[in-house]
Amino acid sequence: MRPQRRVTALGSAGVFVTATLIAGAVAAPSASADTRHGQDREARGTAIAAARAAKAGIDWQDCPADWGLEKPIKCGWVTVPLDYAKPNGKQIKLAVDRIGNTGTKEERQGALIYNPGGPGGSGLRFPRRVTTKSPIWANTAKAYDFVGFDPRGVGHSAPISCVDPQEFVKAPKMDPVPDSEADKRAQRKLAAEYAAGCAERSGEMLPHMTTPNTARDLDVIRAALGEKKLNFLGVSYGTYIAAVYGTLFPTHVRRMVADSVVNPSREKIWYQANLDQDVAFEMRWKDWTAWVAKNDAAFHLGDTQAKVQDQWLKLRAEAKKSPIGGVVGPAELISFFQSAPYYDSSWVPVATVFSKYVAGDTQALVDAAAPDLSDTAGNIAAENGNAVYTAVECTDAKWPTSWKKWDRDNTRLHKDYPFMTWANAWMNLPCATWPGKQQTPLNVKTGKGLPPVLIVQATRDAATPYEGGVELHKRFKGSRLITEKDAGSHGVTGLTNPCINERVDTYLLTGKVDAADVTCAPHATPKP
Repeated sequence: MRPQRRVTALGSAGVFVTATLIAGAVAAPSASADTRHGQDREARGTAIAAARAAKAGIDWQDCPADWGLEKPIKCGWVTVPLDYAKPNGKQIKLAVDRIGNTGTKEERQGALIYNPGGPGGSGLRFPRRVTTKSPIWANTAKAYDFVGFDPRGVGHSAPISCVDPQEFVKAPKMDPVPDSEADKRAQRKLAAEYAAGCAERSGEMLPHMTTPNTARDLDVIRAALGEKKLNFLGVSYGTYIAAVYGTLFPTHVRRMVADSVVNPSREKIWYQANLDQDVAFEMRWKDWTAWVAKNDAAFHLGDTQAKVQDQWLKLRAEAKKSPIGGVVGPAELISFFQSAPYYDSSWVPVATVFSKYVAGDTQALVDAAAPDLSDTAGNIAAENGNAVYTAVECTDAKWPTSWKKWDRDNTRLHKDYPFMTWANAWMNLPCATWPGKQQTPLNVKTGKGLPPVLIVQATRDAATPYEGGVELHKRFKGSRLITEKDAGSHGVTGLTNPCINERVDTYLLTGKVDAADVTCAPHATPKP
């Protein structure tokens, strides 16, 4: 998942990909001889591409001015096959960037590559943790070059698209919560049109937009950097890339940190994972509304969780009846408000906008939640992020094609977990009519030679529920799990919590993990 919030919306079913909005599949059969043969060909193709990349290296230059990456960050390209089974076939270029380690030559331990999640997130801002002097990363930066990349299909790396970006962001969209069968039919039509748009605009790329291919790309980037082994920090969906990479290339891993973990079980990828998310979002939404009530002196939204929830329902009803400023309906509200259950850093800003609205200032809410049609670059990025999110999740796994199943599962969940359920369902529904072949997810497991992997997970995470960290820990033998108890901000390694920060530093700098799993107290709660 991305550390910074990115809200997008699907068709006129208003929704988002803020980070890992995730999705799921029916239980997958074990790999057949056919898929094993395919994996062998792809393994050979990866070795060929990696050898080529190691020879070519990366021609580092100043970054293009419009990428927003200041000196001394350098940018370059790594060439990879579109299809690893055909390593000499069509090639695509992946954008990468780097900043050198801040310590001495003797202190340098190689490159640390980063992925922030998504699917659809760009990692190119990672080297800015050095230029902006992030104190959390100062020790690690002494030892490592910080390397980011745009995964295949994302940003500058052969970007895909499913719909015109300006159309994509237009508001207001339909209320995600259906009032009738007619509403459901309208949303189903939008989802099917979106899936067809992906095929029309990006058909050649779609079959190859998978997590295993991104893991293979990562191995080619490692080789291009001249690194014998990979040092990797994956957050949110980046943890699933880590899980798949560790399974495919166990002997290529040096250090690996998985932060806020997507449950790697085949039964969860991706349909069930999204349903699990709806439950976790409701829990974290309640955490936030309870905090708002506790800080009633600052926000005046009610001094109990129930009163704050009533204000939310009232706002939602008002926006449904007549979109605020003509553009902010329930779909736009969810896109904006969901950042509070995602990230603690959004608690104060979201509550402040909410508070202003209730006090009579509607403009603050319009400014925060409405699309900016003049921001064409931002809208292109938002549409691209959503396209990649959809393409990867729909291609990674088999999805239910029966609308009855979707309807039954989401209707049942919505009763108790209404905040996100229907919005998430419509966002993922293109996978029910996906035009491309859907894969069987990899069986994530410990291969011979895999070193200890460090897993970091908050117990109340909304986007990647806690069980995901436990599951990866079980599957990667010798891994260590750091649990941040009673906390739920998504992306734990970016927060100030010495109990966690010191252990991540120690692991990246020495390879050492604690003798047993560790539970840390939560980071500080935001103050209004």
